[in-house]
Amino acid sequence: MHRPSPTEYAPYFEKYISLVPEEDILSALETQLKEMITLLHAVPEAEGNMRHAPYTWSVKEVVGHLTDTERIFGYRTLRFARADSTPLPGFDENAYVRAADFDHLSLTNLLGEFEAVRRSHAYLFRSLNAAAWSRMGEANGNPVSVRALAYNIVGHARHHTAILRKRLAKA
Repeated sequence: MHRPSPTEYAPYFEKYISLVPEEDILSALETQLKEMITLLHAVPEAEGNMRHAPYTWSVKEVVGHLTDTERIFGYRTLRFARADSTPLPGFDENAYVRAADFDHLSLTNLLGEFEAVRRSHAYLFRSLNAAAWSRMGEANGNPVSVRALAYNIVGHARHHTAILRKRLAKA
């Protein structure tokens, strides 16, 4: 396995992929899950609905957003890994968060859902052969490889986890 080249993803995603120095992306997926479980299990339920300025999403909404995004990137992974090159649309993460009403769910439930989705994707990525990792597709009008999707999943979660750590340290 090697890192995705910049030709394998839209320039926008460099901000996430650059957060992943690991070469072993499969190990990074699993290690990150353990770190997130540890971090979020320590957050009191009452803190889950807090919005820390200047951020507009609650802690629960961030966790829900991570799960939604991981599901979408996982779906893209499945399609492209299976050589389905049908272009896939983008999504509006703000509209998803508004529609989901994550704040009515418990933080424990949201973390459990994230954990289930991540574990499922870890199995998916582990099942891929070498050819599948290099397959490309189109998402949101941009080319993307399966390999880049894996790195983007980890980098996106790392980005939001860093913000959560800052927020929770100030709380």
